[in-house]
Amino acid sequence: MNNPPRIITLTTDFGISDAYVGVMKGVILGINPNVQIVDITHAVPPQDIHEAAFLIHSAHRYFLEGTIHTVVVDPGVGSDRRAIVCQTDRASFVCPDNGILTYLLQEIENGGEQPTRVVEIENKDYFLPAVSNTFHGRDIFAPVAAHLSLAVPLGDIGPPVQNLVRLPIPTFYVSDHKLTGQIIKIDGFGNAITNIPEDALPTSMSTYEIQIGQTCLTRINRAYAESEVGELLAIIGSFGMLEIAVNGGSAVERLGLKRGDSVIIRRR
Repeated sequence: MNNPPRIITLTTDFGISDAYVGVMKGVILGINPNVQIVDITHAVPPQDIHEAAFLIHSAHRYFLEGTIHTVVVDPGVGSDRRAIVCQTDRASFVCPDNGILTYLLQEIENGGEQPTRVVEIENKDYFLPAVSNTFHGRDIFAPVAAHLSLAVPLGDIGPPVQNLVRLPIPTFYVSDHKLTGQIIKIDGFGNAITNIPEDALPTSMSTYEIQIGQTCLTRINRAYAESEVGELLAIIGSFGMLEIAVNGGSAVERLGLKRGDSVIIRRR
């Protein structure tokens, strides 16, 4: 049986109203017409590196081994920021070195997949002939990803590098019999995703309260259907983190929530 085509994913802040994403796909397919391209999202808020870091970390584990993830949220395009390829035991990540891999690197350090190599993208043989100062997604990242899908050795792309740029990651902490976390992501449904994982919660669901601003919740739903339509609730979301939501509505609109807002869990 023939091997399946290599997968290249795209995650950008380009939106879909312009030709940028289509042009990147054209570049990739011009180099390897047999590759399979998957859009993770092109709706990252403009220049929001933290959002991109969270999204690619959340999504990458669900793809086949050997997938090449191309992530272009690049407010430093045209500057001296590095362009890199990071290869782990499951995938390769083609992106600017601006903190996009922060959550992935944290996962690696905490005992997840193991990194193999990181190189700086320097070999112009794998770029387009003309490189714009404003569209490295087209001229550098897309062609490099395509060449990698054709089994170009990583060492041919550029020299090894270390000390990748990291974003400050908000962490939850426990003190004075309470756990304090914060909202790190607002999804398209208006759900507020926190940085509190399920395994950090107290084991007894009936002995604590969750405070968001002036609002308190006293239980965690197993499903949205456990609450009435329009009711505010807490739930463990699909990525294993505590979320604040409204059944059939938007918690962000209801409570005026934003990324960085505190979420406090106290024992009753």
